[in-house]
Amino acid sequence: MSNSLQENKMGTMPIGKLIISMSLPIMVSMLVSALYNVVDSIFVSRISENALTAVSLAFPIQNLMIAISTGTGVGINAMLSMNLGKKDFKAVNRVAMNGIFLAVCSYILFLIFGLFFARPFFEAQTDVLEIVEYGCQYLNIISIMSFGVFGQITMERLLQATGKTLFSMFTQGTGAIINIILDPIMIFGLFGFPAMGVAGAAIATVIGQIIALTMAIIFNLKINHEIQFSLSNFRPHLQTIRSIYSVGLPSIIMASIGSIMTFSMNQILMVFTPTAVAVFGVYFKLQSFIFMPVFGLNNGMIPIIAFNYGAKNPLRIIKTVKLCIVYAVVLMALGFLIFELFPIPLLKLFDASEQMIIIGVPALRIIAVHFLFAGFCIVFMSVFQSLGKGFTSLIVSVARQLLALLPIAWLLSKTGILSMVWWAFPIAEVVSLLVSSFFIYRIYHREIKTMIEVNDISA
Repeated sequence: MSNSLQENKMGTMPIGKLIISMSLPIMVSMLVSALYNVVDSIFVSRISENALTAVSLAFPIQNLMIAISTGTGVGINAMLSMNLGKKDFKAVNRVAMNGIFLAVCSYILFLIFGLFFARPFFEAQTDVLEIVEYGCQYLNIISIMSFGVFGQITMERLLQATGKTLFSMFTQGTGAIINIILDPIMIFGLFGFPAMGVAGAAIATVIGQIIALTMAIIFNLKINHEIQFSLSNFRPHLQTIRSIYSVGLPSIIMASIGSIMTFSMNQILMVFTPTAVAVFGVYFKLQSFIFMPVFGLNNGMIPIIAFNYGAKNPLRIIKTVKLCIVYAVVLMALGFLIFELFPIPLLKLFDASEQMIIIGVPALRIIAVHFLFAGFCIVFMSVFQSLGKGFTSLIVSVARQLLALLPIAWLLSKTGILSMVWWAFPIAEVVSLLVSSFFIYRIYHREIKTMIEVNDISA
């Protein structure tokens, strides 16, 4: 019964209503997540600018954790939804359990990193002892306790793939709210708790993730009847893992390239001043308010496209893509206006010094120009992933971040003018739009248009 309802929802509900029902809960939960990331840094900035810089330098590793968990989740989501569309429920169960197995393996890697490699990571970036100490305190806890984030994201993707996005909103939102509440308590020592500073921010984060994981497990066991959880399916099945990573691995590499980009940009900016690194970290926190809702929109879009691709319904795929582009562009244009009109109030949220405001105002205004192109690119990348073209997403990401953004930023840094470096972001986004548009055009004519013609002949 539930499988039939799921098919009716994905295959027959009006596309506009379906996108909203699938995406809105995820958008809300990801917006709340963006809020707690920002609140984290706002409280840390009250400790000192060095503390904020330390958290900014730790961001590439945090981003790598999220890259691996969400990238694997993209593969799980797409493969599970596609098998639901084909009504292959045995494969659905196998994908779910192997996805959980991969989450456990990913956690073990970061446990090892947290135990042995956090300090060398910071010492490779700066010789400011206070920044190193703050950074190690933060990163040790985040890495060693990262089973929360890996488990949470995996279990939420299982809920999303079967259309239960409202429940994933509850889990992610609850974890974020708990983090926001605990941040000032743990950092500054309220209500009898000891003041733990930067370590308190990390502890608040992992507690929120672990509670969200617990909720997601309960929801999956109680209401996700499309999946039958069984330990017999937990052992690795190589073909299933290969199918998950055929879509997910390019996404992981793509987001990992983002970590490489962030790490490298930090090195370019550190040549000017550590304050520039802090500004860059603040930008990443703030831009998540704009990007997270768009990523939430795309997370809702992926199972819709994957399901209808499996069910061979190209017209619903096309309509889904068109509507998502409109929604994404509107959201990004709104973000552009906010960054252009209110850069000083945004920076003052982080207790910005006069020097930080001098550097930060042109930084936010220049980087925000790339928002105007990013809406198209984000939707196109999710279309590639939905259709099992993860390698195409990888090509676009490499072109943007490694072949365009970093070399251009490095060249502009040679002018000795810090504000010039920020222009690398809009230039790289234009490159990404051109490359992704080429691939969208080719995929449409090779696959979607062919599917339409086959359906017309059959009719």
